[in-house]
Amino acid sequence: MRGVMKVHRTLDVVVARYREPVDWTRHLPRGVHVTVYDKGHDLDPASVPHAAVEQLPNVGNEAHTYCHHVLARRDRLADATFFVQGHPFDHAHDLHRVVRAVAWGREPMPDFRWLGFIVDTDDCRGRRLFARWSKNRDGRELAADEFFERLFGEPCPAELPFYPGGQFAASRDRLLSRSPEFWQRALDLAATFPDAAHCFERLWDRVVGARGVDPSLLADGRKTVYLKPVRREAG
Repeated sequence: MRGVMKVHRTLDVVVARYREPVDWTRHLPRGVHVTVYDKGHDLDPASVPHAAVEQLPNVGNEAHTYCHHVLARRDRLADATFFVQGHPFDHAHDLHRVVRAVAWGREPMPDFRWLGFIVDTDDCRGRRLFARWSKNRDGRELAADEFFERLFGEPCPAELPFYPGGQFAASRDRLLSRSPEFWQRALDLAATFPDAAHCFERLWDRVVGARGVDPSLLADGRKTVYLKPVRREAG
């Protein structure tokens, strides 16, 4: 049974789905608005009656979904929105706990909050992480420097600290700090720029105008930090 939200603020959970089971969303607190953006085009809305379901073209991975939501809902964004993937638990195994804590007023509504327990660092060409990633079979570099300049109009920093997984929460004010033109540019890049989702993954804090990684976590030249033991959860 879904718990009831106890605070008088609005909270959305946006799910970027591609053929993953999303029955886990039924365990989110009642009163949290859930939107499942379905890019697998195989989800029966009747199977998730507690959620709004919208189909999107299968382009741009989760980054395209997130940018679409901000643009489409700009005039009716929730006080805070959680942006997550169809199976969010590999990187954020405590997602339900975090959403409940915020919904029930046990934790403050986030201005910006990465979801996850690992802090990692890549360079502006992805040589440290992306080029060595097991799923990047040709070992290509990540053109995060070119992506950064096209999105922000300025040079990319040499290093990009981030929480892997491309999942975060942001306040309405934080999302609205960027203009519609900025979000449209981001949406277009998500659909057309090579490996755009991996660029966005490293930059979501900057995309929404926040600095989401505490510099003290990476003191003494550290590049990777495990904040808690990471385990898998079925949801």
